[in-house]
Amino acid sequence: MDIVRKDLDQNNAIVTLRIEKADYSEKVDKKLRETRKKANIPGFRPGMVPLGLVQKMYGKQMIAEEINKLVSDSLYNYIRENNVNLLGEPLPNETEQKAIDFDTQEDFEFVFDLGIAPEFEVELTKKDKVKYYSIAVSDEMIENQVKSYTGRYGKYIQEDVVEEKDMLKGELLEMADGKVNESGIKVQDATLTAAYMKDDAQKALFAGAKKGDIITFNPAVAFENENEISSLLKISKDAAKTIDADFQLKIESITRYHESEINQELFDKVFGEGTVNSEDEFRAKIKESVQVNLKADQDYKFGVDAKAMLVEKYNDLKFPDTFLKRWVLSSNENLTAETLEEDFPKMIENLKWQLIKNKIEKANDLKVDAPAVDEYARKMAKAQFAQYGMIGMEDEIIANYAKDMIKKEETLRNIMDSVMEEKVMAIVKDAVKTDEKEISSEDFNKMFEEK
Repeated sequence: MDIVRKDLDQNNAIVTLRIEKADYSEKVDKKLRETRKKANIPGFRPGMVPLGLVQKMYGKQMIAEEINKLVSDSLYNYIRENNVNLLGEPLPNETEQKAIDFDTQEDFEFVFDLGIAPEFEVELTKKDKVKYYSIAVSDEMIENQVKSYTGRYGKYIQEDVVEEKDMLKGELLEMADGKVNESGIKVQDATLTAAYMKDDAQKALFAGAKKGDIITFNPAVAFENENEISSLLKISKDAAKTIDADFQLKIESITRYHESEINQELFDKVFGEGTVNSEDEFRAKIKESVQVNLKADQDYKFGVDAKAMLVEKYNDLKFPDTFLKRWVLSSNENLTAETLEEDFPKMIENLKWQLIKNKIEKANDLKVDAPAVDEYARKMAKAQFAQYGMIGMEDEIIANYAKDMIKKEETLRNIMDSVMEEKVMAIVKDAVKTDEKEISSEDFNKMFEEK
């Protein structure tokens, strides 16, 4: 076999593979003999089929299969052994590739187009500048988080006098002509909350009521929604649409949710027993956790700006645009040439960043190992729990949740990509000049709105 490469320019090359009969005949003969042993053809005993008949029946197919495998293996071995920094996949040449006829040819020639990545090195110096925005933790942020915790870790207490948001429980009876309708709807242990009523006049009927009081109201007027009426009266939605009678509720219990006091019990629930022991420490700990959460946003913004800086720095890199467009269209059946033209500049920008990132990874011998994946998965798990106010979770719970996360192949792949991105950005941040600027969360968010 003969492989010849012809460079058209720095980004485009043609590779020609010339295959002779000697390159594939031995393997084809071996496959024919093996097929002969197994062939089940009427009129012949197993293993006694004439080799010529087997060749006539299967020879062309076997030659094609063997040559295709030989071409694929040889081409990719050539690319790997010669360290060709390939973009996309090799494509058959549209002008120099001659027709192939397995019936008449013994020698073959295959011609492929290659798209070559530009040659360059990434240099990071203090001349490269990227702002690092540090979000200030305001008193309002801390106070909002305190309120979130006091609300989340409160408790239900039985009361004697009704307030708007209280949950009332009691027997609910349908009325007719000002009296209880003995054949009407009866609901034991009915529950309702006046705050959910849409009609203010109906809502006012419950204000200041006491345990044991009987309140007469009209569900159809109070709620104006068959779903709520259906749930209250334990009837179907269709039946709820026909309800227009008054009902009386004998209040048997009044349950009110009380927000937690800011005390040691709350501190222990939020951050773990004995972690903080005063309100000042509690607020300081909240500030720390807010800063940790904000750092993820700060680092994300730095990453966006650092990428933009590096892509602009290497803006003069040349790419095999025609080849890449052809390759993208050939590998995406649903993509049109018009859509590709619109998206292509962004694709090149992403490709440029990927090449820059790969250079930084290689230059610094960056690797993603199991401990780094585990640490990142734990960080994700903590962040997810924190979204629901579950801070200070036991390490074992975090570890088990993280372990389940990385069992999913797609999640594992995303985590590995994120870990590598963090490693690359740490290299960039250490090498360039980072002008740190404190900024309010409002102004920080506006930077994303403008984009």
